[in-house]
Amino acid sequence: MTESETEKQRVNIGKQHPANYKALIALSSTVEDTTTAAGLDPLLVELLKIRTSQINGCAFCLKMHTRDALKKGENPDRIAVLPAWEETDYFSETDRAALRLTEAIARVSEGHVSDDDYNAAAAVLSADQVSAVAWLATLMNAFNRVAITSRYPVTDN
Repeated sequence: MTESETEKQRVNIGKQHPANYKALIALSSTVEDTTTAAGLDPLLVELLKIRTSQINGCAFCLKMHTRDALKKGENPDRIAVLPAWEETDYFSETDRAALRLTEAIARVSEGHVSDDDYNAAAAVLSADQVSAVAWLATLMNAFNRVAITSRYPVTDN
């Protein structure tokens, strides 16, 4: 990048169109209620947010949701091995099903949500849980794109 490109201020799209951002926040509240009603563990919900943000490379959301997960009592080791969850014994069958579906949704451009990925999740999760995980992944993808596009600052504090 040239110096002028790095100096150019990005538009914070949430501030530029606050009604749109408020609608996304309202959806976030509804999705959180959905995950709770579906019986998903709040720690798993945070891990799904982190995993989506890892896939999308959203530093802002990674910092925020890692802190949230730790405050809620998540094991730092589970966060540390999250990108390699399939290789560990840290995650339950429910966790694995939700992580697999979340990853498939976050990587939709790489081949959509395959029948294998969907069926593996649906074999373990209830219909309410499948839907809640899908809505959470959809929401997190939206938030990641807002933060990345706007270049939300991530500082050491």
